[in-house]
Amino acid sequence: MSDIAPSALVISSDKPQPPTRFVAYLLIAGVVFALGLNWPLISIGLESASPWWFVVIRVAGAGLVVWTVSALTGRIRAADRRDLPVIASVALGRLTIMTGMVYVGIQFVDAGRTAVLVWTASLWTVPIAAVALKERMTAMRWTGLAIGISGIFALVEPWRQDWSDGGVLLGHAILIVAAILHASVSVHIRGHRWFSSPRDVVPWQFLMATPPLVVLALLFEGPPQIDWSWGLAANIAYQSAIASAFALWAQQMVLQRLPVTSTNLSLMAVPVVGLLSSVVVLGEVLTVYAVIGVVAIITGVVTNIVADSISGAPSADLTPPSVGVGAGPAIGT
Repeated sequence: MSDIAPSALVISSDKPQPPTRFVAYLLIAGVVFALGLNWPLISIGLESASPWWFVVIRVAGAGLVVWTVSALTGRIRAADRRDLPVIASVALGRLTIMTGMVYVGIQFVDAGRTAVLVWTASLWTVPIAAVALKERMTAMRWTGLAIGISGIFALVEPWRQDWSDGGVLLGHAILIVAAILHASVSVHIRGHRWFSSPRDVVPWQFLMATPPLVVLALLFEGPPQIDWSWGLAANIAYQSAIASAFALWAQQMVLQRLPVTSTNLSLMAVPVVGLLSSVVVLGEVLTVYAVIGVVAIITGVVTNIVADSISGAPSADLTPPSVGVGAGPAIGT
C-alpha cells in the first residue's frame, strides 16, 4: 500500500498505553452487543447485495468513518514501519479474507449458528497461543474453555444437520476455517510489540483491506448488483460504524491488556447475543439444546473472567525502545 510505504512512516509522538482492566471489560461488553446484533443484519443485507460486494461496502464504509473521525480529532498519523506486519495481518487476514468467508458461509448456515461457528475462535487460540506465545493456561481457564466449547457444541446441534447437503458441509467448513484465521490474527495482535497506538493504525488497516476486497469481488462476482434501499443503507451504516470501526478498535485495545485466551473466551458471549437476536429478528428456532448452550457459554465466560481477575495477567511491553521499557511480559475478534 503506497500510502504507508516504509519510507514515509514515522514513530507517533504519543506513547501508546493499554486500557485499564475495568475499561477493557467495558469494551468487551460493547463489542459483544455490537457484533451479536450484527448477525441478523448481515443475513438481511445479503437479500439485497452479493456477499463480496457487501463486504466491500462495509469495509470501505468503515474506513470512511475512521478516517473522518481521525481527521476531526487530529489523529491521522503515519504508522511505524515496525507495525506493518500486524497492520497487514488485520487488514488482509481479518478484514479481507475472514470477513469475506463469513459472508459466503452465512448463505449456507443460519445466522445464529454462523455466529457460533465463527466465535469458536476461542477454541483455536488455545493451541495457537500456547505454541506461538508460550501463554500459560491455568486450571480455571481450561475449565472455562471446556464449558464454553460444550455450550458451542450444544448450540450447533450437529446431529440435526443434513451433512449430505454439500452446501451445509461447505458452509460449516468455510466458517470453521474463518474462525481459525480469526484466532491466528488475535494471537498475532497480542504477541506484537506495538510501536504505534492501535487507534492510529486502524485507518491504515481499512485502507489496506479495501483494494484487495474490490479485486476479489470483481473476480468472484463481477460488477456489483445491489438493490439499494433506505433499509440497506441503515444496515451498512451500522456495520461500518459500529460492527467494523468500533469493534476492531475496541478488540485491539482489549488485546493489549488481557490475555488472548481470556479475551476470546469472554467474546464467546457474542454468539449468544447473535443467536438470541436472530431468533427475535429472523424467527430462527430456539431449541432446548440452544438454551443449554447459552447457559454453558455464559458460565464459561464468567469462569474465565474470574480466572483472569485472580491471576492478574500483566500486559505486554508496548513502548518503543527509544521511549523506554514498558510494563513487562504478557497475550482476537
